[in-house]
Amino acid sequence: MPRVREVEVFHLTLPYGRRPESILVRLTDHGGMTGWGEMVHPSPRHDGAEHGHELRKTWAALEETLAPTLLGVDWEHPDELGVLPGGPAVDMACWDLWGRLNGVPLAHALGGSRTSLIATARLAADRSTEAVIARVNRQVCAGYAHITLDIHPGWDVEPVRAVRKAYPGLVITVDGRGAYRDVEQLVALDAYGVATIERPFAELAPHVELQERVSALVAFEAHSVDELAAAIEAKAGRALLLRPSRFGSLREVRRAHDLAVEAGWQIAAAGGSGTGLARAATVAVGSLPGCTLPAYVAEPPRSAQIVKPPVGPSGGVVAVPLTQPGLGHLVDEDRVRRLATDSFRL
Repeated sequence: MPRVREVEVFHLTLPYGRRPESILVRLTDHGGMTGWGEMVHPSPRHDGAEHGHELRKTWAALEETLAPTLLGVDWEHPDELGVLPGGPAVDMACWDLWGRLNGVPLAHALGGSRTSLIATARLAADRSTEAVIARVNRQVCAGYAHITLDIHPGWDVEPVRAVRKAYPGLVITVDGRGAYRDVEQLVALDAYGVATIERPFAELAPHVELQERVSALVAFEAHSVDELAAAIEAKAGRALLLRPSRFGSLREVRRAHDLAVEAGWQIAAAGGSGTGLARAATVAVGSLPGCTLPAYVAEPPRSAQIVKPPVGPSGGVVAVPLTQPGLGHLVDEDRVRRLATDSFRL
């Protein structure tokens, strides 16, 4: 039975891209076993002040409520703990600790059975279709059979047409990142054999019309079980983009998976930023039976890696660590402390 005697929380600003920020949680039980969790705050794109407010709010919640919630509290299984303060990092750490104490890999604890995941390579919009083709070529040569292209209004049909012409047998997914308002702009993509159109709209309603008009899977990104249930009822797609980091707990992630499977939806597990811990949880979720679409689990840059072995694909395939308990990766604690810009211990 886990009984946490110490909690450490770290704030890291990661040295890559738009400098995303992570909050790491380390739990230690009375026997000295540790469990780790991560919550990633994407770098602010527009409102840096709002981003900072949310981060401070999360940090304050962890400082004020973690001690009475976890320290000295007996529990048999993470599912008993309900909604924990501070987002998914604490929940993930509880699952990691429980798995290590019981010798159970997180993938098995959640109900997963796959030993490996087919990966997709995600490519951002580029300056020209020629540049996109060159980048696709590098990924194909590296072993990828599935590519996800980021698109936006004005940068959609042309790059997709060019990639399809260059690689007739390549599986192509597009990601609209909620940037579209007009269904017509996306219907044209169906002519190029696009497999999935991910999160095309910010609102639910246009998803319904788009799915009625295209043969491609429309993938809706839900951040809660209730939101997914509403999308299923509205027939707003035939696939779920499942990002574990957007849910409050892995229990809720599993419920979302089960609901999507019951509705006949396909699932793509995704989680591309952070230090490696959140990615490891995404890999475990991707091993669930309903996650039949290629997963997005990019390896973090060396400058941000804190886990051994690193989490990421090799030859377009991601291994699921089924021989190691918990998240299945060792944490370089010295590197965590070097990268941390703030921390506290309870």
